[in-house]
Amino acid sequence: MAQATVAEGSQYSEKVQEVLEKISGFTLLELSELVSAFEDKFGITAAAAPMAVAAGGGAAGEAEEEVEPISFKVVLKSFGDKKIQVIKAVRAQTTLALKEAKELVEGVPSEVKVGVSKEEAQKCAQALEEAGAEVEVQPE
Repeated sequence: MAQATVAEGSQYSEKVQEVLEKISGFTLLELSELVSAFEDKFGITAAAAPMAVAAGGGAAGEAEEEVEPISFKVVLKSFGDKKIQVIKAVRAQTTLALKEAKELVEGVPSEVKVGVSKEEAQKCAQALEEAGAEVEVQPE
């Protein structure tokens, strides 16, 4: 098995690069033991470690500002008493055929649009609300 080396000037600190070089020669069994040792020493699981850092457990996480989401979804909560108008509005806002739009409306709560900009999500939500639907714009 070929050993990969950490490139000079990479994003990792010198200490991390040294450790990576050291463990690159480990067998899978030794790597498994290392993971278990980390879990025992720090009282965490390997799956939880990235989440702890992302939640602000690391120094870098504390320094980062909260970033506003750039991708949104429009969720149809209720079609109210104007089901036909809401179906028409869903068809106007999407590329769905009549049958698919009807199923989407009847299957509330359902996602009308996913992965759209905030402006597009608000425009879609406004059109659906004008047709009588209850809609929510959520970050993705």
